Amino acid sequence: MSITPLMPVYPRCDVRPIRGENCHLISEDGRRFLDFASGIAVNLLGHSHPGLIGAIQKQAETLMHVSNLYGSPQGESLARRLVDLTFADTVFFTNSGAEAVETAMKTARAYHQHDGSEERFEIITFKNAFHGRTMATISASNQEKMHKGFVPLLPGFKYVEFDDLEGVKAAIGPHTASIMVEPVQGEGGIRVGSESFIRGLRELADANDIMLIFDEVQCGVARTGTFYAYEQFGVEPDILATAKGIGGGFPVGACLATERAARGMVFGTHGSTYGGNPLAMAAGNAVLDAVANPEFLERVRSMGEKLRGRLEQFMGNYPELFVEVRGLGLMLGVRMASESRPFVAHLRDNHGLLTVSAADNVVRVLPPLVIEDEHIDEFMEKLSAGAASYTP
Repeated sequence: MSITPLMPVYPRCDVRPIRGENCHLISEDGRRFLDFASGIAVNLLGHSHPGLIGAIQKQAETLMHVSNLYGSPQGESLARRLVDLTFADTVFFTNSGAEAVETAMKTARAYHQHDGSEERFEIITFKNAFHGRTMATISASNQEKMHKGFVPLLPGFKYVEFDDLEGVKAAIGPHTASIMVEPVQGEGGIRVGSESFIRGLRELADANDIMLIFDEVQCGVARTGTFYAYEQFGVEPDILATAKGIGGGFPVGACLATERAARGMVFGTHGSTYGGNPLAMAAGNAVLDAVANPEFLERVRSMGEKLRGRLEQFMGNYPELFVEVRGLGLMLGVRMASESRPFVAHLRDNHGLLTVSAADNVVRVLPPLVIEDEHIDEFMEKLSAGAASYTP
């Protein structure tokens, strides 16, 4: 047998973590890594957070799973907190970000088709976006690398350049059901939508009775310094997909919606066997206990400004390597003058620093939101050593 037991769809490196301590990962060979990747913006409380561990252990001792045919005190509790913290009136829990985005798209189409407008099905999305790996979510992206081997794609999507409001206007037609956007593109290179663009999308949606979906799977849950990134643009979506950080490492996602937007999501229209299970809800509530307060969010903003300042000052020493710093809060991207993947590998393999590459030659810097000054110091030391020893 030549195929590996784990289906070989990931180009796995030789870092093999078996343990985590706060902002560090320890490999099975004993190597210690500063984790400024956070499982790609998932481990927002770092590793081995006592509050998260305690909540999961306590819930596991009582009840891990029960069918959604029955009432869910645990799900009702987390849903109520999310409703109280956001624009939303109702929540559907999923197991992942892709499922949350799928739910968001179904909610948008159901909004129109609930009253017989079956011609309203098209979703406008943006180039270089990433919405997941299901058939619908890869169809929502224009990235050919995700399409290869899986054609034909699902119909019903139009792609527009990110931050191009005029392009969106031109794309709107009689079949348009919704606009779906990441306020901050993650895989696309930590590209922050301009305020005029995000506000303009809201205005276009209102003027054309279109559902505005925000995909905040990567940029949500305190990552940018507000609970959700939309708060920094002065607008609210109709529907929002969230995941990654909301479970702190436990698989959980959610689709949030207004009552109006969810008018088509009635009995029998959607479901999930594991979505909203008590164990996931305990993890989600523990995360909110830690991050959903003004003091924590202010600290994220403060640490983000500090880290960004250090990066911008550092970059001046290597103008041949680095171009700019992008992002919000502790969702930062360092754009390089050349391909970023080799540099990410160099930092990992030679300096014990974990980051993540992205499009547009960007190194994503996504530390746990609980970092201290000492972690920023360690990060800058490793980054500096990495830059000094790197040859593109």
